[in-house]
Amino acid sequence: MIQFPMADRVAALPPYLFAEIDRVKAEVRARGVDIISLGIGDPDLPTPDCIIDALCAAARKPENHQYPDYVGLLTFRAAVADWYKARFGVTLDPATEVVSLIGSKEGIAHFPLAFVNPGDLVIVCSPNYPVYPVATGFCGGEVKILPLTDENDYLPDLDSVTDAEWARAKIIFVNYPNNPTSAVAPRAFYEKLVAKAKETNTIVVSDAAYTEMYYDPAEKPMSILEVEGAKDVAIEFHSLSKTYNMTGWRIGMAVGNAQLVKGLGKIKENVDSGIFQAVQEAGIVALNQGEPFAEQFRGIYKDRRDKAVAALAKMGIACRTPKASFYLWCKTPAGHTSAAFVTKVLQETGVVLTPGNGFGAPGEGYFRIAMTVPVARMEEALSRIAKL
Repeated sequence: MIQFPMADRVAALPPYLFAEIDRVKAEVRARGVDIISLGIGDPDLPTPDCIIDALCAAARKPENHQYPDYVGLLTFRAAVADWYKARFGVTLDPATEVVSLIGSKEGIAHFPLAFVNPGDLVIVCSPNYPVYPVATGFCGGEVKILPLTDENDYLPDLDSVTDAEWARAKIIFVNYPNNPTSAVAPRAFYEKLVAKAKETNTIVVSDAAYTEMYYDPAEKPMSILEVEGAKDVAIEFHSLSKTYNMTGWRIGMAVGNAQLVKGLGKIKENVDSGIFQAVQEAGIVALNQGEPFAEQFRGIYKDRRDKAVAALAKMGIACRTPKASFYLWCKTPAGHTSAAFVTKVLQETGVVLTPGNGFGAPGEGYFRIAMTVPVARMEEALSRIAKL
């Protein structure tokens, strides 16, 4: 058989850590074990009916069955700008400072194509969403990892980056509330980051997909664009996926610096044809009417969080009580690597967890729980783990 070697950029991808977990999961399922997955950050709660109804109505409009605008309906982008103004107090020009995305992952993956040349340095704060270094590698960029640790409250030490590295850095990726650690960044951090980025002419990419999954209304996560001068250097990626349980709908947005938004739009003109307009019309309804539902969802996740943290503490597993996101970042028991512990739990209990090193080397020694199953199922899963 003829062999067709993959491109170097694909061959250079790190080994797929979760392939072994998938293999073990298949074996466990074949034994008839009831699998409970706490591994995927995919909400189990339903999309609100008003959003679904809006999609159905919009899908019946003949004009929505044609090619959409690459950058998104102006009405959708205006709804995004209105939402940012109401939520964060940030003013955006929907015509030049907002672009629609086929989910924030798509936009984040494509963004480096617009600004990173081979050999450019990109700073990635890790543990991290794997898309950041992968997208950088596809462009021929060089990745510098800034470790996020429990000791530094999962905030990167910007002072550890040398002047020479800052001079080379084209982009720095930050993600708060953070996946997988659930950490939240304070204003002082964003202010320092913006000042450093302006000083060194570095693009700040802020992945803010989890800002609406908070637990204390007095401590709502902020947007980096709330910081004075942030729009000079920053682009922020957001999504309707987690806020309104629309992961499968694939709709998100990037906002901020007009040059950065335009650059991303230029890539999108050449690689995709935009979001189905009916989905964008439904997205407008989500942004305009979705807050009461988001508040309800936060209450459900808070209940899950409190029960899970208590159960983990009872079995001696250390984890912080998250202020945001639906993730629990937990230390593996002594004597186990992340992958070994997760594999053991899966083999012996049928519970799927995510190994921390799947999010980068600084995640070794941890595992992630996604609170994306009903309380009864989550309690059953934790009860199984406690018996190990």
